[in-house]
Amino acid sequence: MSYGIPAAEPSAQIPVCPRHPDRPSYVRCQRCGRPACPECQRAAAVGFQCVDCVNEAARATPGIRTVYGGAVATGRPLVTFAIIAVCAFVYVLQWVVPGQFVYEQFAYNNAFVSPEYPKFEPWRMLTSAFLHSQGFILHIVLNMYMLWMFGQVLEPLLGRARFLAVYLISALGGSVGYLMLTPLYTLGQDSLYGVVGASGAIFGLFGAMLVVQRHRGGDTRQLWVLIAINGVIGFMVAGIAWQAHLGGLVTGAACAAVVAYTPKGKQRGLLQAAGLVLVLAALVALSWSRVATA
Repeated sequence: MSYGIPAAEPSAQIPVCPRHPDRPSYVRCQRCGRPACPECQRAAAVGFQCVDCVNEAARATPGIRTVYGGAVATGRPLVTFAIIAVCAFVYVLQWVVPGQFVYEQFAYNNAFVSPEYPKFEPWRMLTSAFLHSQGFILHIVLNMYMLWMFGQVLEPLLGRARFLAVYLISALGGSVGYLMLTPLYTLGQDSLYGVVGASGAIFGLFGAMLVVQRHRGGDTRQLWVLIAINGVIGFMVAGIAWQAHLGGLVTGAACAAVVAYTPKGKQRGLLQAAGLVLVLAALVALSWSRVATA
């Protein structure tokens, strides 16, 4: 009696990874059920998910936001360090480049926005915030120290983009304060008495911190003391533009108020951006009115 050997049944189709069709994949995504090769597998709470499902879930999940709507950035305050690095680099250039070239090209003076002066260079109102006095090294040292002190607190709270916006608009506000409270000088062709320094922007951070502390219910007495001391120094010491300090302080507080008091909601970021643009527009309008009525 002979026994026949049954014919082998056709094997089932081997599953392959959709992203890499040349790779057999016996592990399936727990979410979509498709095969996933080792390169496309991502560990999940149960089993594995494919990289496409993980990316789709990441896009659908809203990012973690700070209390004021900015994107949470862990680690060091990179914007603060970047501003310090730029100021330090420019300060080195002031010493390395022959003559007073850097100072003469980027320092601010009201004459550069005055109709009586042939050159119209309003960008100096911002670039001057990255220059510092070469005859007084504590000028840059103290400014950068205060920037580091306040930046490492405000940048994580506001978010990097909002912090940078507050800083730059405050720097501009310092120049506008100087423009509003001092005469429109007319410069000679070979001379420049310029306003330089990050002090206006630093006072902007003072004002921003004051608003944020008040909004969060914190104690603001030490801040008021710090502002008062620095304000008095500006009046007492010759060569310090207290007008820029005042302009930066008011501008920084206004910017922080926009960021802090904008109602929460889906349009919060858009409304904050619009509010900051309005502050910027107000500075431009004030500058224009000052020059036009001179």
